[in-house]
Amino acid sequence: MIRAVMVINTQGKPRLAKFYDDQPLEKQQELIRNIYGVLCSRAENVSNFMEAGSFFGPDTRLVYKHFATLYFVFIFDRSENELAMLDLIQVFVETLDKCFRNVCELDIVLNYSKMHTILDEIVFGGQVLETSSAEVMKAVEEISKLEAASNSISLVPKSVSSWRSR
Repeated sequence: MIRAVMVINTQGKPRLAKFYDDQPLEKQQELIRNIYGVLCSRAENVSNFMEAGSFFGPDTRLVYKHFATLYFVFIFDRSENELAMLDLIQVFVETLDKCFRNVCELDIVLNYSKMHTILDEIVFGGQVLETSSAEVMKAVEEISKLEAASNSISLVPKSVSSWRSR
């Protein structure tokens, strides 16, 4: 099971932090700080995999990928495959890239809800739902169409609006 997904910038500010198990807010903030502290002090030539037992308890692993100014972090238990999690980060980043056309940190900050939608199409409740970036994009486009349609629907019934125009 995936325990958490984080996107943290190189200054330590979390741009996304989604925990799939119940953690108090203070504990979440402490975990983010500790994970950032470890990531920013790691050399470039070391593995992207590490034990996360000191953060999340025994049998917990962490995998991360550093793109430009962002760390993409997945924390998971032993039931998940490390390479599959690394690939899932790649799917997440590719989908963000397709959605925002060359994604940058500002896109993530300004489109926070869309980033959550994308993540929810890939991982939900700590379980992997989809591993195809193309399928995730189809779902996100459908959700965007539904949101646009619901935003364009008038809240005033036709009978009232035709009465007003008289």
